[in-house]
Amino acid sequence: MQPAISYGDRRIEYTISTNAELRERVRIHVHPNGTVEVETPLGKTDKEIAIAVLKRARWIDSNLRQFERLREHSLPRQYVSGETHFYLGRRYQLKVIGGVHGSSSVRMKAGQIQVQLPCPDPAAVKRRLNEWYKSRAKLYLQDRLCQIAADISWVDVPPPIKLAKMKTQWGSCSPAGHVYLNPMLIKAPRECIDYVIVHELCHLQEHNHSKRFYALLHKELPTWKHIKAKLDGMAELLLSE
Repeated sequence: MQPAISYGDRRIEYTISTNAELRERVRIHVHPNGTVEVETPLGKTDKEIAIAVLKRARWIDSNLRQFERLREHSLPRQYVSGETHFYLGRRYQLKVIGGVHGSSSVRMKAGQIQVQLPCPDPAAVKRRLNEWYKSRAKLYLQDRLCQIAADISWVDVPPPIKLAKMKTQWGSCSPAGHVYLNPMLIKAPRECIDYVIVHELCHLQEHNHSKRFYALLHKELPTWKHIKAKLDGMAELLLSE
């Protein structure tokens, strides 16, 4: 049975993972999909972990409620003013400005992503917004890959990325060494983007998910498990259209 505590009328279930780098205190992560992850040092008993979670119950409950409201208002997408959309892990309010003569445009301003176009039809807004995401992704992801690759010994020349729309994946690496990234990755937090890039660059050395691959990944990014859990928790929000 999954461990859990009670807080008011809410039953808070959580998963436990051991982190040898922690000393005394536990770390608690609340992910956007409603899962609660508890990182613990070696030697913590179930009772000690439960007490630590109970002490943070109010904070956990507040975050769970926030993510519940976010999922309620962001899915499904209608591409109208007032919706929440993501860019580099931050939430922005969508503002649709219609009746604009000439070419359409997208810009970020005052906590908003503003889409201007002649006809504010939701399909047109969606198309223009996705084009903007793709253009941003092409520049940011290639630049970030080059920066990360510069610190990885087995990468002599950073491979050019190719953007590929994927329903359930963030990236892939072909046997020929071509790196494909989902343009919607640009919506994710920067640390999650870095994780996906490091993951795919590790495939240049190990073209599988063997123990050697994960050892390599852990060497380059020791916190990858936590970051992956965070990204998995946001997948529904970031990939939804």
